[in-house]
Amino acid sequence: MISRARNGFPIVGIGGSAGGLEAFLELLKYLPADTGLAFVFVQHLDPLHESALTALLARGTSMPVCEARDGLRVEPNRVYVIPPGVQLRLAEGRLKVSPRRRDGRAAHSVDFFFESLAADQQERAIGVVLSGTAMDGTLGLEAIRAGGGVTFAQDASAKYDGMPRSAIAAGCVDLVMSPRQIAAELIRIAQHPSLAVQPRASAAEKPKAKSASLRSLATEEDTEDGFKKILRLLRNHCDVDFSLYKATTIRRRITRRLVLNKQTTLAGYATFLRGNEKELAALYSDVLINVTSFFRNADAFDALRRKVFPKLLAQRSRHEPVRIWVLGCSTGQEAYSIAMVFAEAVAREDRKPQLQIFATDLNEEVLRKGRAGLYPKSLVQEISPERLRRFFVEEEGGYRIDKTLRDQVVFARQNVMTDPPFSRMDLITCRNLLIYLEPELQKKILPAFHYALKPGGFLFLGASESIGQFAGLFAPADKKDKLFVKKAAPTPLFRLPLPPDRSGRLLPALAPTPPRRDLALSEERRGEFDAQREADRITIGQFGPPGVLIDAEGNVLQFRGATGAFLEQPSGKGSLNVLKLAREGLMLPLRAALNQARRGNKSVRREAVRPREAGGKTAVTLQVIPLRKLKEKCFLVLFAEADLPGTGQLRVKSPRLEPVPENRRAMANRLAALERELAETRDYLQSVQQQGEASSEELQASNEEVQSTNEELQSMNEELETSKEELESTNEELTTINDEMVSRNSELSRANADLVNLQTSLQTALLVLGRDLTVRRFTAPAEKIFNLVATDLGRGFGGLRHNLDAPQLERLLVEVIDTVTVREREVQDTAGRWYALVARPYLTLEKQVDGVVLILTDIDALKRSEWAIKAARDEAQAAVRTMPVPYLILRADRRIDSASELFYRHFHVTRVDTEGCLIYELGGGAWDFPALRELLEKILPEKGVLNGCEITHVFP
Repeated sequence: MISRARNGFPIVGIGGSAGGLEAFLELLKYLPADTGLAFVFVQHLDPLHESALTALLARGTSMPVCEARDGLRVEPNRVYVIPPGVQLRLAEGRLKVSPRRRDGRAAHSVDFFFESLAADQQERAIGVVLSGTAMDGTLGLEAIRAGGGVTFAQDASAKYDGMPRSAIAAGCVDLVMSPRQIAAELIRIAQHPSLAVQPRASAAEKPKAKSASLRSLATEEDTEDGFKKILRLLRNHCDVDFSLYKATTIRRRITRRLVLNKQTTLAGYATFLRGNEKELAALYSDVLINVTSFFRNADAFDALRRKVFPKLLAQRSRHEPVRIWVLGCSTGQEAYSIAMVFAEAVAREDRKPQLQIFATDLNEEVLRKGRAGLYPKSLVQEISPERLRRFFVEEEGGYRIDKTLRDQVVFARQNVMTDPPFSRMDLITCRNLLIYLEPELQKKILPAFHYALKPGGFLFLGASESIGQFAGLFAPADKKDKLFVKKAAPTPLFRLPLPPDRSGRLLPALAPTPPRRDLALSEERRGEFDAQREADRITIGQFGPPGVLIDAEGNVLQFRGATGAFLEQPSGKGSLNVLKLAREGLMLPLRAALNQARRGNKSVRREAVRPREAGGKTAVTLQVIPLRKLKEKCFLVLFAEADLPGTGQLRVKSPRLEPVPENRRAMANRLAALERELAETRDYLQSVQQQGEASSEELQASNEEVQSTNEELQSMNEELETSKEELESTNEELTTINDEMVSRNSELSRANADLVNLQTSLQTALLVLGRDLTVRRFTAPAEKIFNLVATDLGRGFGGLRHNLDAPQLERLLVEVIDTVTVREREVQDTAGRWYALVARPYLTLEKQVDGVVLILTDIDALKRSEWAIKAARDEAQAAVRTMPVPYLILRADRRIDSASELFYRHFHVTRVDTEGCLIYELGGGAWDFPALRELLEKILPEKGVLNGCEITHVFP
């Protein structure tokens, strides 16, 4: 068995839903970074969307905040956040992550984590339920409280009070406070001596630590004395001696009350308890650990329906009720669950017997709740809709058990340690009660259960309980679900260690009569019954023959009258077998009579049996009478003393020495007795031989089974060796993978650092948006253009107020993502400054579109230069067109670029025909341009004349 490792510091589980984030941020605001506590925040999240919860919480506290990962060890002074779409639990101080169920029902993530927190940390678990709707967290707080932890719920400051109100209504909340008050109380609890982490002493401090340990030894006696005082005060308050409970459990519950009441020592708490009735009642309720639920361990209830109830129904008449005793019933959920299963089991039966359930507990408060049968909705959330419709009635504040079921269950206060047990029970359920009692007390309670059950009755225990050494009293009916059936064996004498009452008298021993008014007779009938029983006892004692009542196996069920002359307890191990109790000389005749009575099922009588202790002078008459009309075969053995017939002496006649006739008759009787004794001895020896042979065969079979088991164990050992090698190989692979992961993590950190430095160094406005157009990254120049701050990460682009004159910008970005194309625009801001806008799709390594990258380049100076050049060009062109001489500008390819107005008029050509035309083709080729062609070919900047016009400039 692997021992559960527990942290040395408390872990605070915090659950919330709608409005829970704001409450948790307020809680973190008043928590310092060095409380010594670990915080796990379980929030209801959308499983299909990424969560920014971790980033939001990181800005609200100086403690490190991280998202929970599978296998992550919980450390103090840290905050862990549940990821979306998972169920989170705690095991051995580590967080475990598993996918949420997809059956359409509510996940109850808070309950799931709180229950694992309670099981793993026990008294070091703290549960807090903040704002939220529905009822998640109630069952989890119950588990934490039952394990010895402390529970909180948000007060009226909750934005949505569904979750806190459900927990408060269930009675599982210790403190109802605002987030600020909860923070202050958590700081105080973290400093409590029973929960605070003690630092390890250094080498220099070891002498001081040794002296401190000596002082602690001196205070151990005070601590133990304070513990005993608390138990005495509790016993005087409620008449229950909790010294018979497991000390570790009681100490854990007392420590919980110390923490809640700001007490640091048991002695101080004992002083605080003295005369404090309210706190005594609270401690009494805490110690009783009232934890239950409907259909707890549903498979076990299914086993009741399949294996127990059919057998109980088959062996009774219609008018004989089925009687069930539920111990430690708490608020009654288990008792009502059994009633529901029974109703379902008999639904198709023609004859439906009545059901009587006796639900007992020590706490009157929970019994009142059980009688009312009204439960909040949070406690019935696991019940199927069919059962909810059939067995419950919805009322304001919850659901009430149907009256038919409530009439079948009788609630009564009963102390199993001191009160007599019920009797004639068909089923006893004692689930998760024995685990809180000391082993010695368990050994005395189980025989009481055996007495209380009918022959063939069933005992129903919890998953962690067993019958221990009482395999002779109970046989397993279902080992998995802890169902046992009563064996036909004599009930051992049982007497519980009963405390004295207030007057100092010892309380009576366990009695076989029912303890409460629910089963008791009226005072008049009880007195009549006691008088009849006393008269029967006197009659049997004075006039009836002594005897014993035995079962089919010869075990004594009852001693009737003075049987000391015939039966005695042999030395060595005690036994109730009548053949082992029989005095010497009676065993063989008694055994023969029993065998004959078993075979013939009729009364058998043996006379003139002489015990050897009497010296052969007294005869004993044995009579074995089978008892009929019983479900189990029993026999009544009666003893009677009688004188030996014909005890005359042999008389000798001289000189012939012949015996007288009377001596011949005595010798014949003696010879017949010896022959009968010899026959009985032979029969006994033969049976012993047969038993020896049977034992030898059983031993041989057992030996073969042991050999087979040994071979199987060897095979399993080989398989384990192979598995060990495989695990070692897997471990090596995991080590390699871990090294690779460490290396990749370093590379990722370096790449991230490069990206951050590159982003900081860029002077270009750059904005990275997600597929849903939420802001992922931005550079410093983009902050001014888009009016961004650090908290805008994760904000939608539509909610930004930018300075650009681009009303269709968001639509442009959507088109980039949809079409996977690059879009470019020139835009102006509200100040008139120009930017070149480029929108590119954001592609992942798998070439999947996951957003858009928006780049803005400042082109205002370039734009203004372009405007200046264009203006200068327009001025030059205007000057050319108005020159007083024909003027022509040619391009490098000898095409006409432009000309003056005088040129057009002089050569009788139009602007349309001229611009862009080859100089050689001007005028349809009617002009002689040899000189121009020659000039152009030489590209000489010399003056020339063409058709009477002077050429002043030629531009290459």
